[in-house]
Amino acid sequence: MINRYARKEMTEIWSAATKYKIWFEIEAHGCDALAEIGVIPKESAENIWKRGGNVEFNVSKIDEIEREVKHDVIAFLTHLAEFIGDDSRFVHQGFTSSDILDTTLSVQLTRATDILLLGIDRVLDALKNLAFEHKNTITIGRSHGIHAEPTTFGIKLARFYAEFSRNKIRLLSAREEISVCAISGAIGTFANIDPSVEQHVAKKMGLHVEPVSSQIIPRDRHAAYFSTLGVIASSIENVAVEIRHLQRTEVLEAEEFFSKGQKGSSAMPHKRNPVLTENLTGLARLVRMAVTPALENVALWHERDISHSSVERGIAPDATAHLDFALHRLAGVIENLVVYPEKMKSNMDRLGGLHNSQRLLLALTQAGEQRESAYRLVQRNAMRVWDIFREDGSAGEGSFKALILSDTDIMKLLTDEQVQSMFDDEYHLKHVETIFNRVFN
Repeated sequence: MINRYARKEMTEIWSAATKYKIWFEIEAHGCDALAEIGVIPKESAENIWKRGGNVEFNVSKIDEIEREVKHDVIAFLTHLAEFIGDDSRFVHQGFTSSDILDTTLSVQLTRATDILLLGIDRVLDALKNLAFEHKNTITIGRSHGIHAEPTTFGIKLARFYAEFSRNKIRLLSAREEISVCAISGAIGTFANIDPSVEQHVAKKMGLHVEPVSSQIIPRDRHAAYFSTLGVIASSIENVAVEIRHLQRTEVLEAEEFFSKGQKGSSAMPHKRNPVLTENLTGLARLVRMAVTPALENVALWHERDISHSSVERGIAPDATAHLDFALHRLAGVIENLVVYPEKMKSNMDRLGGLHNSQRLLLALTQAGEQRESAYRLVQRNAMRVWDIFREDGSAGEGSFKALILSDTDIMKLLTDEQVQSMFDDEYHLKHVETIFNRVFN
């Protein structure tokens, strides 16, 4: 985990201190359940909470013990016994290490997900506010990076809002799938521990019971979880790439906020680089790095091996921390995005109205011309506009319309009034309200 790209709220979940606190709570709740069914004395369960509940576990001491015993859970239990005393013999009764490790991972991932959901909510709020602000701000839509037909900047943002709304649903589903507890003992058969203990611990830790575990919680759950994080990361990159394109010098329809005193280049004082959105593209790659290892963790030997363990120690904190950071960075970019409606309009007009070519094509077919012939009539004029654009850098507003009006073959089929009406850009925006109602209602 790189502190540069991590927020304190998330990193604390993955700290050693938090981990050992969760380990203790699982063990202590298990003791309560064991006492309830008469396996251990109730006084001992109470004493375990009393002597261990407020302990600040010595991480260095546990590490020192682990170096000797070569086992992290045993090292923790050895350290815990120093505080508990004689009643420590009742701790970990019928448990296996994976009961503690896997249930703890479930708790950590669940808590991490709650933080990620807050990040998604902030992104959604930012997108919605900006979408409504620019609901009718006309801009050119692009396919293959080339001018296509007009849309609005608000529709662009509404599309991203809908995408992140789906991501929120996915993340809620992933949270449900990963929030499971397994206290089933070695090999998962409950041979040395009653299933009621698992039920009690699950309830206390805010989890569901895993219906059938081996010695571990099945890793298809984790694969689905990290895959969801990967999808969300790709959605972040989707927005980031759009902003990066819009900030290009030749486009400059929107850009990241450039603060007073900020510097874009150590060599070139004029630079205003899209550093935040470029960073988001990189962070998305880091999050997606977790997906393939998580998928590969599903297939383990028999009832368990530990090939998944080292992977998860890395990808769980890294993926959640980086995604959390990226969500809040993206929200900040959107909240402070500088938008240039005039530049959007001037860029759209640089091709002389070519974005209305489909309207002309359809009008000619409705006037009786065969589609292939109509396409040829419109295209020959459109290609002339492209030639002018390449030579002059701008075809000039209305140049396409002028060519159409002077094309005798076309004007045999259409009136001047019909052609004029086809260059009204408001035509393309007549269903903006419908789209917004679908997305935001």
